[in-house]
Amino acid sequence: MQYLNEYLYHLEKEKHMSDNSIEAYKRDIINFGNFLNDRGILRADEVSNADVVSYMLGLKKNGKSAATANRKISSIRAYFSFLQKKGLVSLNPTDNIKSPRIEHKDIEFLSLEEVDRLLSLPDESPKGIRDRAILELMYATGIRARELVEANVSDLNMRIGFITCTGEHGKARIVPIGRPARAALETYLYEVRPQLLKGNEESNALFVNYAGERLSRQGLWKILKEYADKAGMESKITPQTLRNTFAAHMAQNGADLRSLQELMGHEDISATQVYYTLTKNRIKDVYDNAHPRA
Repeated sequence: MQYLNEYLYHLEKEKHMSDNSIEAYKRDIINFGNFLNDRGILRADEVSNADVVSYMLGLKKNGKSAATANRKISSIRAYFSFLQKKGLVSLNPTDNIKSPRIEHKDIEFLSLEEVDRLLSLPDESPKGIRDRAILELMYATGIRARELVEANVSDLNMRIGFITCTGEHGKARIVPIGRPARAALETYLYEVRPQLLKGNEESNALFVNYAGERLSRQGLWKILKEYADKAGMESKITPQTLRNTFAAHMAQNGADLRSLQELMGHEDISATQVYYTLTKNRIKDVYDNAHPRA
């Protein structure tokens, strides 16, 4: 695609996106570019609304999910928006194209009792103290797995009680940390983290492993699996489950939609609305099962 390198540079230097996000945008745009090449379209200003519609129909014909199609159209829309702002194209060919509707599957989240059981499992060993801090932070903030392993000590403000998270599109957001999570983090930071660093004191990584290196995603999944096995909930506990649990419990307890969207770092508010639909459905089930005249 024309101007792709300029766009990728923009994502890295101006939007401050992660390498994974940039690679995803690059892959989506190249795929669309290959589709256009097959149609004999070589210039960005030659792309029409009909070309985008044909591409989307091809994705559906090839069995791509609505979620995949949404991601691809979002990448294409953002790319042409960049070109339009730069004056390289006059129109965005994705205008007036609606994203495919996603059929939302059941969202897995833990009950309050299950959360209490999970958070009670780590012991008072250095590993247990670190793991409790991880679990408390994930439940307290709804932080993504990538955000957690990439978090630095400098992202924390322990005095006021919040953490700065950098989301999928490089947009930073500030998320409050509750008292239990703050207490667990303080114990970890002052008593355990210095032991784990093992001569790597200059590291800014918030969570580290026994080699003193930044905790990896694989390491995080291993920790969650360990406590899932102990709790007997091995099919439920993933980073996304804890993120869902944070959102569902916030929705159940009256958090407004816009505030929860900001806390979750959702670009599209429909992603946040799912938790309110989920909560309404759960309340209706309780009513239907409990009320004598339901």
